[in-house]
Amino acid sequence: MGLSIGIVGLPNVGKSTTFNALSQTQNAQAANYPFCTIEPNRAVVPVPDKRLGELAKIVHPERIQHSVVEFVDIAGLVRGASKGEGLGNQFLGNIKETNVILHIVRCFEDENVTHVEGRVDPVGDVEIIELELLLADLQTLQKRIERLERQSKADKNAKASLEIAFQLQKHLEDGSPVRTFDQRDHELFVELDRELRFLTNKEVIFGANVGEEDLLGDNVHVQSLKAYAQNNGCEVVKLCSKLEEEMVGMSEDERSEFLDSLGCEMSGLEQIIQKGFEKLGLISYFTAGVKEVRAWTIRRGDSAPVAAGVIHKDFKKGFIRAETISYEDFIKYGGEVKAKEAGAMRVEGKDYIVQDGDIMHFRFNV
Repeated sequence: MGLSIGIVGLPNVGKSTTFNALSQTQNAQAANYPFCTIEPNRAVVPVPDKRLGELAKIVHPERIQHSVVEFVDIAGLVRGASKGEGLGNQFLGNIKETNVILHIVRCFEDENVTHVEGRVDPVGDVEIIELELLLADLQTLQKRIERLERQSKADKNAKASLEIAFQLQKHLEDGSPVRTFDQRDHELFVELDRELRFLTNKEVIFGANVGEEDLLGDNVHVQSLKAYAQNNGCEVVKLCSKLEEEMVGMSEDERSEFLDSLGCEMSGLEQIIQKGFEKLGLISYFTAGVKEVRAWTIRRGDSAPVAAGVIHKDFKKGFIRAETISYEDFIKYGGEVKAKEAGAMRVEGKDYIVQDGDIMHFRFNV
């Protein structure tokens, strides 16, 4: 199970520079003019997790395998994108494929970097993008309503779906995103969203792109963005894309020292992935052996057989039991053997709910 994060924002807010830094690649062109990104750039990068390194110190594996996250750098949207302005609907379509939207917002002053709207106004920028996403959802829904109206003449189920669709249409026309629709738990809405993948139903993280001098304190732009985010149930991650890009190629120790010198505990990458995991209710469990130490991504609340199925479907199909050690106990006792001797290894059955950081070994028979 992977996490896909789509990076959106107006042109020249630091999207591509952020992508270069977050993915630790330089394959997204960063230039001071609109639409320098023409095709969505994609990069699959490891999820930072210091626990893997600590496990490796004990197990001494041949390799370490992190969970991964895919970043998708989507071309800068502009006012009217939902009607085809700028580079238009093809980029709105790219957002549908992602799990979480990372909305990069300009929160810095720099007269050398042009702004497509001619001013620095974080909340105004956010409202432009969110309106375009909302209008795109409305267009998508209206097309489905037309089809449901034809089907409802002979299909009772289509009539019920049409009623939910009309309620959602009214909600969108009032300027409210899908994520605030009060019927989101209704099975007919869930089915509708599964098919149409509404853009404004996705979790949103705002990336406040600031100058180095504003990393520790919040300038007026960050303050206004945080207030907006709080009112709309969203998270804000503050980062300086230029400094993040400087960390590309640094070793883990060098990066740690660099962050310490800035007074920061985590890089933008770590903050964004952490927030993304939280938004989607994801956790990691580990397998630890001489061949590899590996992190596996599952949903919080998944049972042991479901977790086993992430490794291979046969593990779920023939699940017998899971031999489990908590991360804390594995570190405390210095590995599996001593943890087992101390009684810290548990044998769990099909009903066990896997906890974040569990070290697991599955027994199965197919």
